[in-house]
Amino acid sequence: MTVDLDTLQPVLDALQDGVFITNGEGMAITINHAYERITGLQRHKIVGRHVSELVKHNVISKSVSLEVIRERQPVTLVQTIMGDRKILVSGNPMFDSHGHIKQVVLNVRDVTELLKAKHAEEQLEQILSKFEEYNNALPNKSTHPGLLVGEKTKDCYALARRVAPTKVKILIQGETGTGKTQLAQYIHQESDRSANPFMALNCAAMPEGLIEAELFGYVPGAFTGASNKGKAGLLEVANGGTLFLDEIGDLPLSLQAKLLKVIEDNKYLPIGGTKLKSTNVRIITATHHDLTSAIAQGKFREDLYYRISVLPLKLLPLRQRQEEILPLFEHFLTQFCEQYHCVRTLSSEARELIMQHSWPGNIRELKNTAERLVVSTTENEIEVKDLPENLRYINTPTSEVFGGSLKDQVKALESRLIESALHQYGTTRAAAQALGINQSTLVKKRQTLRNENKVYS
Repeated sequence: MTVDLDTLQPVLDALQDGVFITNGEGMAITINHAYERITGLQRHKIVGRHVSELVKHNVISKSVSLEVIRERQPVTLVQTIMGDRKILVSGNPMFDSHGHIKQVVLNVRDVTELLKAKHAEEQLEQILSKFEEYNNALPNKSTHPGLLVGEKTKDCYALARRVAPTKVKILIQGETGTGKTQLAQYIHQESDRSANPFMALNCAAMPEGLIEAELFGYVPGAFTGASNKGKAGLLEVANGGTLFLDEIGDLPLSLQAKLLKVIEDNKYLPIGGTKLKSTNVRIITATHHDLTSAIAQGKFREDLYYRISVLPLKLLPLRQRQEEILPLFEHFLTQFCEQYHCVRTLSSEARELIMQHSWPGNIRELKNTAERLVVSTTENEIEVKDLPENLRYINTPTSEVFGGSLKDQVKALESRLIESALHQYGTTRAAAQALGINQSTLVKKRQTLRNENKVYS
């Protein structure tokens, strides 16, 4: 397939969004008027040049086309033009019938002014009010300093507080890094055991023999290498308090039977011992596994499951709690700035990428990233170039990327822009103003796109 520029160019020039098209090797084929207007770059200085040459001469900060060609999939990232202008570029590969990339179509939007407006003083004040809202959503704020809970987790914490004073067995479910330990600590602090120890053990972090010794302790001379004084286990140390068993799904079957005895009778037998010991400990468990599947596979005891999960609490992954990402990140950023005696703030572009990141490592990854940026950056303002490599790109699922004909791509792009503006600004009037169109035009266009493309549900 070849591009008929005589036919295509007038169509491209009629678009409000910038378009940049290269061939499968990264050679610039054409740009439209909107791209010239947004970037200040002229067509005759771009067409016919390889994009790597543009990067080499600092015309553009990075090449989306080359990333698309290398990855063979859509790529979206923030690009700097001539070291100044910020644009959001979405690149989409166009394949021929043999699976070879024939062209790369780039959709370009000017985000410099949009980001400044979006993150102006009133938006920053809203974020600060979120901090207050999150903290006020929890009782006894002074008892739990720095605890941030958004709308998606507020109900979970409210339920946890209601059952904290009871003896009900709680199973916390959620992906690694979602804050299961913090929730368990919160339950302990809200219970009548708060004056007594809170002890935690990760059942996936050590071998079976060591877990058993840590849990149950052992008597003098119980095994080769054992202390001649014996050792108290966590069930004894945490007596009167709370024992949190994280990743309970990884507990070996032999120890599951012993744990069941503790839960049922509040008694246990130290390694090498001949006399049962009593314990008054509340056991809270957590896992990222599907324990019902583990039961079906014979890896987890069904009777133990029903004992520990009288009340299951679920923590959603951070990617499903997007409204919490920026407040949490800013919270940890402030925390580490105080620790390392420095000042760090996020640029608008960096803040946007942090908010869009999927955070597969959840809160743990977010916290570690905040600390890394505080200690590794040299300037007060953290910019995109300071972010870890995996944060500099917005991962765009293939199902959300424009495909098909140019007409379909334009419709998809318009739909996403309208949806994004409505989500950000709340009203059609504010969204239309941000997009530079009349309110009536936005309403009519949105309805047309609904009818034609079924983009909106």
